[in-house]
Amino acid sequence: MPPAPPLQSRTGYLYAIGAYGLWGILPLYFLLLVPAGAFEVVAFRILMSLLFCALLLTIIRAWGRVGALLRDRRTMLLMALAAGAIYINWQVYVFAALGGHVIEASLGYFINPIVTVLLGVLVLREKVRPAQWAALSIAFVAILVIVVGYGAFPWIALALAFSFGAYGLIKRVVGPTVDAVGGLTLETAWLAPLALGQLVLVSTIGGGLDFGQNGLAHSALMVGAGVVTTVPLLLFAAGARRIPLVALGMTQFLAPLAQLLIGWLVLHEAMPLERWIGFALVWVALIVLMADMVAASRSSRRVADESI
Repeated sequence: MPPAPPLQSRTGYLYAIGAYGLWGILPLYFLLLVPAGAFEVVAFRILMSLLFCALLLTIIRAWGRVGALLRDRRTMLLMALAAGAIYINWQVYVFAALGGHVIEASLGYFINPIVTVLLGVLVLREKVRPAQWAALSIAFVAILVIVVGYGAFPWIALALAFSFGAYGLIKRVVGPTVDAVGGLTLETAWLAPLALGQLVLVSTIGGGLDFGQNGLAHSALMVGAGVVTTVPLLLFAAGARRIPLVALGMTQFLAPLAQLLIGWLVLHEAMPLERWIGFALVWVALIVLMADMVAASRSSRRVADESI
């Protein structure tokens, strides 16, 4: 019997599963915010996340780190770009959750690892291994199948995949200099004026705000949007520090799988044969991609061991 993984590794898996599990059931939380619309929900998500991050920074006495980042012009510019990417992701995702497109949203997060590889090639000029080319090709065929067979262009899925892929790319460029709480604080600070503007528009020409009009529980859930945004991010950051990148990549599919099941079995969204075929092709592409990641990780480890 193989030895049990160390406690730190087991804890890391729990953190990662907790993060992706919470992200997976997020559509159900947003549905509790009805009748509030997507623009109002995202505005509250931004402002309450900023407030919650500020509270956390005060508790852990980490405002000094944020102050140092504020004086770094390059970091602030990158955080502004990250804020734009995550805003698009949040707005499209909430629109999908409230508009009956949870299954298509799950497709976006299934293909996100493939988009990440594509962005690495296009932006960072990374070398692509044959298996990665195969995964990209299969994913492209999957999108064609969905477009032709299902009769609709999956713009929600692609918008989510590319916006989150761009967000991850920017975070990769920033590196470990920006921690999870500090990064989200800066991103939501950049977006706060936009969020306030959305609330003004909704209150004036959008029929009025729903916050405070549907009982105390609904108002509490709107305020809680900051917590449900920040807590999974912190769990993810804690897990990423404790388990290998390949293992983290495997657990990330918990979120889109949960979203797919919620959309199909709970919300009864349409899942015709053409969409199943498209999803199946995406899963084949992911299997190829994950197998290549595992092989590359083992090869790197073997080279490192031989060099000792």
